[in-house]
Amino acid sequence: MMDKVRRILVYVCKDRAAPQRVQFAQSITGQLTDSTDDEVEASCSLEKNQFLLSRGDEGRRIPLKRPAFCPIKHLSAAEAAALPLDVQRRGVDVGVAVLLQTATQRVLLTRRAEQLRIFPNVWVPPGGHVEPDETLLEAGLRELKEETGLKLQPEDVSPKILGLWESVFPPMLSRGLPQRHHIVVYMLLHSSLSHLQLQASLSPSPAEVSACLWVDGPLARAIASAVDGEDGGVHLGDDLPISISVSQVSADGALTSTSVPGAVFITRAPASGPDQERVSTGTKYALDLWLKSLDPPKPRGHQDGAVK
Repeated sequence: MMDKVRRILVYVCKDRAAPQRVQFAQSITGQLTDSTDDEVEASCSLEKNQFLLSRGDEGRRIPLKRPAFCPIKHLSAAEAAALPLDVQRRGVDVGVAVLLQTATQRVLLTRRAEQLRIFPNVWVPPGGHVEPDETLLEAGLRELKEETGLKLQPEDVSPKILGLWESVFPPMLSRGLPQRHHIVVYMLLHSSLSHLQLQASLSPSPAEVSACLWVDGPLARAIASAVDGEDGGVHLGDDLPISISVSQVSADGALTSTSVPGAVFITRAPASGPDQERVSTGTKYALDLWLKSLDPPKPRGHQDGAVK
């Protein structure tokens, strides 16, 4: 009998007490805030294969956010009790998503393959689970290589954690009871190459990725303004194209240029009915953080989350 694969899970440290493993049906954002706020500043570290979160020491804080419609936030006691036992016992997993910023100030998004069970056909940065004994950076670089074929060296990328996202699938209770619960670490990596130079090295895995796109600032602003769960307008700027050229991945991994309607990238997550091709809610949050990092304010006594 094979040993069960160990998973990296989330633990919360409160009031200098020993870290406590977060239960699947507990909201991490809720654990770290004294109110019903959906955003809090936290400190995070990966130690002895445990992802530790606390309210944050001065100068080492990173934004942690959940959507207003987070299913775990709205889960009733009866619904939590109705979760299958294997789900209740899962804990909260940890993933890393890489925002690879080119010398031309674009970031790479990938469309998840349609046969994937979780978030199929949704646009996200490359990423995946952290494996035992990896650092966050090692996990990010491994997933980037596995999904896109891009091989970056740790010494070349000056990593920085932009923010943390509490991700649940399905993303709304109206779409069914939660099956997966993650903290996603959005990590910014800088490449000295342009997107055209990197594009030449793209070799995506068709099992995971069905298309790729290098997103520039104006498109990122439009995507980030289409906040899921809100009814407000979308910041389109003057130049959101009717269609956007992307690199489609064929079954054998070959890339061909095709176009996707611009409206796809400002589509909001539907509350019911079949899901749609769209940018994930967490990715919209990450792109907003990325845009702020391009022109950051300089508050006193606050540092960005450098990666150890």
